[in-house]
Order: sequence, then C-alpha cells, then structure tokens
Amino acid sequence: MVLIRAEGLVKTYRAGEVEVPAVKGVDFAIDSKSFVAFVGPSGSGKTTLLNMIGCLDRSTAGKLTVMDTDVGKLDRRAAADFRGRHIGFVFQDFNLIPVLTVYENIEYPLIMVQDWPESKRREQIARLLEAVGMSGQEKKRPDQISGGQKQRVAVARALATNAQLVLADEPTANLDHDTAYRIIELMKKMRDELGTTFIFSTHDPKIMSEAEVIFQLEDGRIHRQPLPQPQPKVALHA
Repeated sequence: MVLIRAEGLVKTYRAGEVEVPAVKGVDFAIDSKSFVAFVGPSGSGKTTLLNMIGCLDRSTAGKLTVMDTDVGKLDRRAAADFRGRHIGFVFQDFNLIPVLTVYENIEYPLIMVQDWPESKRREQIARLLEAVGMSGQEKKRPDQISGGQKQRVAVARALATNAQLVLADEPTANLDHDTAYRIIELMKKMRDELGTTFIFSTHDPKIMSEAEVIFQLEDGRIHRQPLPQPQPKVALHA
C-alpha cells in the first residue's frame, strides 16, 4: 500500500528578493512498512523533503499525499494535529528535554499531543522501554545516559503515539560505529514488529546498506529510484 506520494513537488525559499529552489518538481512513492533513505550531498533537498512529509513545511507547488491526506492543503493547526497523531521524529542531536527523565521524555507527546490517560501512558511507556532495551533506566536524565541510550529514548518517544511513520534526520551522525548499527537494527525491529515506516535523510553508508529503497538527490532533484534487484534497490530516474 502506498503511504506517501509526491507529484511534481516543488519547494522554493525566499532570501530577500531572491528565490532559492530547494526541491525541483520531484515525483516518488513510498509504500507502508518500508525502510527508505533519502541520500545526497548537503543542500540537495533531503531535509526539505522530510520537513514537507512531516508537515513542518509546505510545498510551493505540486501535490504531496501522506496517508491519503493532501498535506499541502492543511492549515497550520490541522498540520500540527496530523503530525501529532501520525508522525514521529528522530533527530541527530536527540532533542531530549534535559530536565525530564527518560520516562518523562517518552511520556511528553502522550500528554502534550494526545492527552492519554495516566494508566494508558504507563502501559505504553513500559512496553516501549522494554522494546528499546531501556527498562530500569526510566528515572535517569539525559546527561546520565550514553549517546546510544539517548537515541534509543528518542526512538521510543517517536513511537509513543503509535506513529505510522517515523522521519529520521541523520539519526546516527553523532554515534560511534557499533552504536549506530545497534540503533539501525532497533529501528528495523520496530518496523517488523509494529509495521512502522521509517524514512531517513542521511549520509551514512550504514543506513544506506540497510535501506530497502534509496532515493538519490542532487540539486533538488531525484535522479535515482529503486529497481527490482537485491537490496538496497537503486536505479536511474527517467
């Protein structure tokens, strides 16, 4: 099932009187329960695409459909609501709240975004702590755990609201080699067990080697798409 579809998607920013094109009429489709990477040099449009898919930014032209919703037509409030109900985010610098415990960081979107009752929050957080291997660490604060543990907490927080889609912007950039592989394996485990779709913006060859589909970006355009061949699938875009 197609989860995301872009048709002629364009994003242009203004810098004073100058228009700066970031994404130039791209087309792509992403199936549900997939493990996808947007790759390319800095400035190629990777993060811009993630921001549009995540309803953090709106396209200038074209159409972007996420879970059967034309997100380009959502106003600011509707976009925030859609994002809170359906999409999780994992960042390279973790973005954990330093004054909150591990438990409270995972709990935060369940209170602020979805207002779950306490008993339901407690069950969900316990399940996620176990799934990411952080049971017993819930009372610690971010400055008391390692970088890999912080990213595990970030993955749990992204999945706390039962997000169907998780967007990860350079999630392994600040991790050592072995920890990065463990985080990638954790995300694949979550995909297999929960049916979550993971989309990465990355330079990391470790993620590229594990991705099922790679979209290669350069200068705001997708010039490679997947072919039916051994993973990761890469082919020229017509």
